[in-house]
Amino acid sequence: MTSMINKFLDPYFEEYQKLAFNKDLYRSLDSFKEIALAVKSQNGKLIFAGNGASAAISAHGAVDFTKQAKVRGITFNEADLITCYANDFGYENWIAEAIKSYADNHDAVVLTSVSGESQNAVNAAKVSKDMGLQVITFTGREESNSLKSIGDLNFWVDSHAYNIVECIHMIWMTTVIDAIVGNAVYEVS
Repeated sequence: MTSMINKFLDPYFEEYQKLAFNKDLYRSLDSFKEIALAVKSQNGKLIFAGNGASAAISAHGAVDFTKQAKVRGITFNEADLITCYANDFGYENWIAEAIKSYADNHDAVVLTSVSGESQNAVNAAKVSKDMGLQVITFTGREESNSLKSIGDLNFWVDSHAYNIVECIHMIWMTTVIDAIVGNAVYEVS
Protein backbone atom coordinates (compact mmCIF):
# COMPACT_ATOMS: atom_id res chain seq x y z
CA MET A 1 0.00 0.00 0.00
CA THR A 2 2.77 2.45 0.89
CA SER A 3 4.49 2.12 -2.49
CA MET A 4 1.15 2.78 -4.20
CA ILE A 5 0.68 5.94 -2.15
CA ASN A 6 4.22 7.07 -2.95
CA LYS A 7 3.64 6.45 -6.66
CA PHE A 8 0.75 8.90 -6.48
CA LEU A 9 1.98 11.38 -3.90
CA ASP A 10 5.55 11.89 -5.10
CA PRO A 11 4.62 13.14 -8.59
CA TYR A 12 1.51 14.89 -7.23
CA PHE A 13 3.46 17.03 -4.79
CA GLU A 14 6.26 17.54 -7.33
CA GLU A 15 3.62 19.28 -9.50
CA TYR A 16 2.92 21.72 -6.68
CA GLN A 17 6.63 22.36 -6.20
CA LYS A 18 7.19 22.94 -9.92
CA LEU A 19 4.09 25.07 -10.55
CA ALA A 20 3.53 27.06 -7.37
CA PHE A 21 6.99 28.06 -6.27
CA ASN A 22 8.69 29.28 -9.43
CA LYS A 23 10.90 32.34 -8.77
CA ASP A 24 9.76 33.84 -12.08
CA LEU A 25 6.45 34.46 -10.27
CA TYR A 26 7.94 36.78 -7.64
CA ARG A 27 7.65 39.92 -9.79
CA SER A 28 3.94 39.24 -10.44
CA LEU A 29 3.26 38.65 -6.74
CA ASP A 30 4.99 41.95 -5.95
CA SER A 31 2.93 43.67 -8.67
CA PHE A 32 -0.29 42.38 -7.11
CA LYS A 33 0.88 43.66 -3.73
CA GLU A 34 1.57 47.10 -5.24
CA ILE A 35 -1.85 47.18 -6.94
CA ALA A 36 -3.53 46.29 -3.65
CA LEU A 37 -1.62 48.99 -1.77
CA ALA A 38 -2.45 51.57 -4.46
CA VAL A 39 -6.13 50.62 -4.22
CA LYS A 40 -5.92 51.05 -0.45
CA SER A 41 -4.16 54.42 -0.67
CA GLN A 42 -6.90 55.70 -3.00
CA ASN A 43 -9.63 54.42 -0.67
CA GLY A 44 -10.68 51.85 -3.25
CA LYS A 45 -11.45 48.17 -2.88
CA LEU A 46 -10.59 44.84 -4.44
CA ILE A 47 -13.61 43.15 -6.04
CA PHE A 48 -13.29 39.35 -6.16
CA ALA A 49 -15.43 36.96 -8.22
CA GLY A 50 -15.46 33.41 -9.55
CA ASN A 51 -17.64 30.32 -9.88
CA GLY A 52 -17.77 27.25 -7.63
CA ALA A 53 -14.48 26.69 -5.81
CA SER A 54 -13.17 29.87 -7.44
CA ALA A 55 -16.01 31.74 -5.71
CA ALA A 56 -14.87 30.24 -2.41
CA ILE A 57 -11.27 31.29 -3.12
CA SER A 58 -12.57 34.75 -4.01
CA ALA A 59 -14.46 34.95 -0.72
CA HIS A 60 -11.38 33.90 1.23
CA GLY A 61 -9.32 36.52 -0.59
CA ALA A 62 -11.87 39.27 0.03
CA VAL A 63 -12.07 38.51 3.75
CA ASP A 64 -8.35 38.18 4.37
CA PHE A 65 -7.37 41.20 2.27
CA THR A 66 -9.87 43.17 4.36
CA LYS A 67 -9.11 41.75 7.80
CA GLN A 68 -5.42 40.88 7.60
CA ALA A 69 -3.96 43.22 4.96
CA LYS A 70 -6.35 46.12 5.69
CA VAL A 71 -7.22 46.44 1.98
CA ARG A 72 -11.00 46.45 1.56
CA GLY A 73 -12.28 43.50 -0.42
CA ILE A 74 -15.74 42.42 -1.49
CA THR A 75 -17.21 39.48 -3.31
CA PHE A 76 -20.58 38.66 -4.82
CA ASN A 77 -21.35 35.26 -3.28
CA GLU A 78 -24.79 36.09 -1.88
CA ALA A 79 -27.44 33.84 -3.43
CA ASP A 80 -29.96 36.68 -3.70
CA LEU A 81 -27.50 38.89 -5.58
CA ILE A 82 -26.42 36.10 -7.94
CA THR A 83 -29.94 34.93 -8.73
CA CYS A 84 -31.31 38.46 -9.12
CA TYR A 85 -28.59 39.57 -11.53
CA ALA A 86 -28.54 36.22 -13.37
CA ASN A 87 -32.31 36.27 -13.75
CA ASP A 88 -32.38 39.84 -15.05
CA PHE A 89 -29.20 39.89 -17.17
CA GLY A 90 -28.37 36.22 -17.85
CA TYR A 91 -25.89 34.04 -16.01
CA GLU A 92 -23.12 35.02 -18.41
CA ASN A 93 -23.55 38.68 -17.45
CA TRP A 94 -24.32 38.64 -13.74
CA ILE A 95 -20.77 39.39 -12.52
CA ALA A 96 -20.35 42.17 -15.08
CA GLU A 97 -23.63 43.76 -14.01
CA ALA A 98 -22.72 43.47 -10.32
CA ILE A 99 -19.42 45.19 -11.04
CA LYS A 100 -21.29 47.99 -12.80
CA SER A 101 -23.40 48.40 -9.66
CA TYR A 102 -20.66 48.14 -7.03
CA ALA A 103 -17.38 49.32 -8.56
CA ASP A 104 -15.85 52.72 -7.93
CA ASN A 105 -13.07 54.50 -9.83
CA HIS A 106 -10.12 53.37 -7.70
CA ASP A 107 -11.10 49.70 -7.43
CA ALA A 108 -9.41 46.68 -8.98
CA VAL A 109 -11.12 43.45 -9.99
CA VAL A 110 -9.74 39.98 -9.20
CA LEU A 111 -11.31 37.22 -11.30
CA THR A 112 -10.63 33.53 -10.76
CA SER A 113 -11.48 30.76 -13.23
CA VAL A 114 -9.60 27.48 -13.62
CA SER A 115 -10.41 27.27 -17.32
CA GLY A 116 -10.26 30.99 -17.96
CA GLU A 117 -13.27 30.44 -20.20
CA SER A 118 -16.16 31.03 -17.79
CA GLN A 119 -18.23 33.46 -19.79
CA ASN A 120 -19.43 35.40 -16.77
CA ALA A 121 -15.82 36.00 -15.67
CA VAL A 122 -14.72 36.92 -19.21
CA ASN A 123 -17.62 39.38 -19.57
CA ALA A 124 -16.80 40.83 -16.14
CA ALA A 125 -13.20 41.40 -17.24
CA LYS A 126 -14.35 43.18 -20.39
CA VAL A 127 -16.73 45.45 -18.47
CA SER A 128 -14.07 46.16 -15.84
CA LYS A 129 -11.58 47.18 -18.51
CA ASP A 130 -14.22 49.40 -20.17
CA MET A 131 -14.73 51.06 -16.78
CA GLY A 132 -10.98 51.72 -16.49
CA LEU A 133 -10.45 49.23 -13.66
CA GLN A 134 -7.35 47.07 -13.35
CA VAL A 135 -8.06 43.37 -13.81
CA ILE A 136 -6.07 40.65 -12.06
CA THR A 137 -6.75 37.08 -13.22
CA PHE A 138 -6.11 33.67 -11.73
CA THR A 139 -6.48 30.92 -14.33
CA GLY A 140 -5.17 27.50 -15.36
CA ARG A 141 -5.43 25.00 -18.17
CA GLU A 142 -4.63 26.62 -21.54
CA GLU A 143 -2.18 29.53 -21.47
CA SER A 144 -4.09 31.36 -24.19
CA ASN A 145 -7.39 31.34 -22.28
CA SER A 146 -9.86 34.18 -22.82
CA LEU A 147 -9.76 35.62 -19.30
CA LYS A 148 -5.97 35.78 -19.20
CA SER A 149 -5.93 37.59 -22.54
CA ILE A 150 -7.94 40.46 -20.99
CA GLY A 151 -6.15 40.80 -17.64
CA ASP A 152 -3.62 43.46 -16.73
CA LEU A 153 -1.85 41.10 -14.31
CA ASN A 154 -2.24 37.37 -14.79
CA PHE A 155 -1.52 34.38 -12.58
CA TRP A 156 -1.65 31.24 -14.72
CA VAL A 157 -1.09 27.65 -13.56
CA ASP A 158 0.13 25.33 -16.32
CA SER A 159 -2.08 22.42 -15.32
CA HIS A 160 -5.41 20.81 -16.16
CA ALA A 161 -5.77 19.37 -12.63
CA TYR A 162 -8.57 21.41 -11.04
CA ASN A 163 -7.58 20.83 -7.41
CA ILE A 164 -3.94 21.65 -8.06
CA VAL A 165 -4.84 24.83 -9.95
CA GLU A 166 -7.34 25.95 -7.29
CA CYS A 167 -4.96 25.29 -4.40
CA ILE A 168 -2.14 27.17 -6.14
CA HIS A 169 -4.47 30.10 -6.74
CA MET A 170 -5.16 30.15 -3.01
CA ILE A 171 -1.45 29.92 -2.16
CA TRP A 172 -0.60 32.84 -4.45
CA MET A 173 -3.49 35.01 -3.26
CA THR A 174 -2.71 34.48 0.43
CA THR A 175 1.01 35.01 -0.23
CA VAL A 176 0.22 38.57 -1.35
CA ILE A 177 -1.83 39.12 1.81
CA ASP A 178 1.07 37.95 3.98
CA ALA A 179 3.50 40.08 1.94
CA ILE A 180 1.40 43.16 2.72
CA VAL A 181 1.31 42.22 6.41
CA GLY A 182 5.06 41.60 6.25
CA ASN A 183 5.04 38.22 7.98
CA ALA A 184 3.75 34.71 7.53
CA VAL A 185 3.08 34.41 11.26
CA TYR A 186 1.14 37.16 12.97
CA GLU A 187 -1.59 37.72 15.48
CA VAL A 188 -5.03 38.71 14.31
CA SER A 189 -5.57 42.33 15.21
